Amino acid sequence: MSNAPVDTGRRRFLTAATAVVGGAGAVAVAVPFIKSWNPSAKAKAAGAPVEVNISKVEPGQLIRVEWRGKPVWVVRRNKDIMDELQTHDNQLRDPNSEEDQQPAYAKNPGRSIKPELFIAVGICTHLGCSPTYEHDKFEQYVEGIRSGFFCPCHGSKFDMAGRVFQGVPAPLNLVIPPHHYVDDATVLIGLDKGVA
Repeated sequence: MSNAPVDTGRRRFLTAATAVVGGAGAVAVAVPFIKSWNPSAKAKAAGAPVEVNISKVEPGQLIRVEWRGKPVWVVRRNKDIMDELQTHDNQLRDPNSEEDQQPAYAKNPGRSIKPELFIAVGICTHLGCSPTYEHDKFEQYVEGIRSGFFCPCHGSKFDMAGRVFQGVPAPLNLVIPPHHYVDDATVLIGLDKGVA
């Protein structure tokens, strides 16, 4: 053992310097690790609202956009289609949209904010296939109904408000995504009005 005097000041300095360097190293390792938990820019974009220009959508026309990796339909319904929606409630599984498949503002006979525009997630509620839009050709599936959506996978049928007919595999109406109208020519899909 050495009888040399102990330099306590130097010992404190070395202990403090080691603690500071160790803490800085821990932070340097922790920051990238914690940042890796955040979603990627691609993932953030996939869940972001989608702005759709509806100014050129003609009556009877359907346009498709993608939101959260899912197809979303925007259909401009004409007066004949709107009138037809009132004629077949007795053939529907959930005519009054009692099941929670739409925001409160779309819980009406047209399941929409603006009666002439129908916006829905284009995925069948049975097993996730995408139904086809049968404009003026739907009578081959349901007598007396000119337009609707037919799922070729298992035969589910939906009217022009996305309400499911009775006696088909799909248990629920089509999903109505949150959306609001920015102006007369633009709809924002994926975000309710007033939500930031």
